[in-house]
Amino acid sequence: MEARHRTTKGALHPQIQPHRRGKDSDSHSLKASDALPLPLYLTNAVFFVLFFSVVYYLLLRWREKIRNSTPLHVVTLSEIAAVVTFVASFIYLLGFFGIGFVQSLIIPRASHEDIMDEDDIHDYDGLLLKEDTRPVPCAAAPQSHDCKIASPKPTTKVIGDHMPPTVLPLSSQEDEEIVRSVAEGKIPSYALESKLGDCRRAAAIRREALQHITGKSLMGLPLEGFDYNAILGQCCEMPVGYVQIPVGIAGPLLLNGMEYSVPMATTEGCLVASANRGCKAIYASGGATSILLRDGMTRAPVVRFGTAKRAAELKFFLEDPLNFEALSLVFNSSSRFGRLQSIKCAIAGKNLYVRFSCSTGDAMGMNMVSKGVQNVMDFLNNEFPDMDVIGISGNYCSDKKPAAVNWIEGRGKSVVCEAVIKEEVVKKVLKTDVASLVELNMLKNLTGSAMAGALGGFNAHASNIVSAIFLATGQDPAQNIESSHCITMMEAVNDGKDLHISVTMPSIEVGTVGGGTQLASQSACLNLLGVKGASKEAPGSNSRLLATIVAGAVLAGELSLMSALAAGQLVNSHMKYNRSNKDVSNPSS
Repeated sequence: MEARHRTTKGALHPQIQPHRRGKDSDSHSLKASDALPLPLYLTNAVFFVLFFSVVYYLLLRWREKIRNSTPLHVVTLSEIAAVVTFVASFIYLLGFFGIGFVQSLIIPRASHEDIMDEDDIHDYDGLLLKEDTRPVPCAAAPQSHDCKIASPKPTTKVIGDHMPPTVLPLSSQEDEEIVRSVAEGKIPSYALESKLGDCRRAAAIRREALQHITGKSLMGLPLEGFDYNAILGQCCEMPVGYVQIPVGIAGPLLLNGMEYSVPMATTEGCLVASANRGCKAIYASGGATSILLRDGMTRAPVVRFGTAKRAAELKFFLEDPLNFEALSLVFNSSSRFGRLQSIKCAIAGKNLYVRFSCSTGDAMGMNMVSKGVQNVMDFLNNEFPDMDVIGISGNYCSDKKPAAVNWIEGRGKSVVCEAVIKEEVVKKVLKTDVASLVELNMLKNLTGSAMAGALGGFNAHASNIVSAIFLATGQDPAQNIESSHCITMMEAVNDGKDLHISVTMPSIEVGTVGGGTQLASQSACLNLLGVKGASKEAPGSNSRLLATIVAGAVLAGELSLMSALAAGQLVNSHMKYNRSNKDVSNPSS
């Protein structure tokens, strides 16, 4: 790869490499791999073998001394060599990144003045002024009346009470060598975070290697402005950037006497506007009421026996109320918040599917339930040693798939939400009439969905609202599948003048802790709704409230879209608001 006058954020420009001591400073910059002559994998193997060998040797020697009543401080030359080898190998293994720690012992750390003199610092600041300047709002610079260009200072890492000798991350030349190694398969892409210890730098190197491997540009995919440490080991592996999704606000949604501004992340035009109109109609009619019917996350392992009779015996054992207390104690011991609620079994020949349901506090709870189920499976192995656990999930749960068991039994939060929309509101805000809405709902959402063989899809567009709120609040987007199960009902009330509308959603799967809810943007949206994090007063109340808000927003969305269809406004509104004439490839348009 050619050396270019290009830097990543925080990397030193090739023209202003740090000054090193010695006459070879201009021709060769020291690297960690220069400390020892062996390849890295051989060096690691040598030190691992040395460490465990000398530990074993010293333990044997000390045991002999104890048996012979020889003082431990009396050591032979070989024992001294073993102790020295032990210390050296232990220090090496502590370094984690191979020989970088050893090199720091071999090559003394230079002073700040030796690494970068004052002229270099001025040159570096000037480079940042040219390549990393950006306009900031006037509010960000209160000392000035005019908006000016702000020049960010290079990010540095403070060690002790003084500034470091170099600006992190390492030089772009070393980064390019790593990029080349990744592209050639010498360094696994997934291992960059652990090898470099810098998640943002790892993402930048992985991104550059990907562009070299594929020959495709990722110019439009942003890299800066994201906390990659926040997703490490939690949300996304091998990141190369992040996707921007605009967030709109629908509301206020008047639900159970409280007002909520509902964040919706979407790229579909008219969606937020439509939900907002539904919220307006609900507000003008006195608000909606949302009721939580059930709260229980499920996991269903599949086990196999030698005969169907043995499978049936386990089914009877699990469904016997006399055994439930012992099983719940085993399950509940795995978590502070997970509490076993019920066990239901389905048998297919000699295979048994066991559906555990439990409360999970404010977490969505899949990991929590899986852990508890694993404990129960281990416990059952003592009573049924011939039981073969085929999988911790046997799809009878059922997660991220349309399934009748979720539609009938429920999964996560089961919620019903209703409102009575006044006749004048239907006419003035929704631009239609009650009779037209009732007829359209019967023929579209009920009869039409039945003709299509729908499973939980007796609605206009519940998944639109659910997906948008899920993305904004850090939920698992794939669980939109069962969370969007919804039946929308409409009927004329109060002598046919007003409209009663309800949505029944048996499997809303949401949480306010864990997963994507901890990311800054998603956490802000949860905070807007007043459900951020775990509730200390009543564990689980935040996630339950979020589920009722989702149902309320779906009610608003159903009301508005059905009204647009009844009034013949759908096509016109999308042509007006969902089709931009601006050429996005031309910034000036």
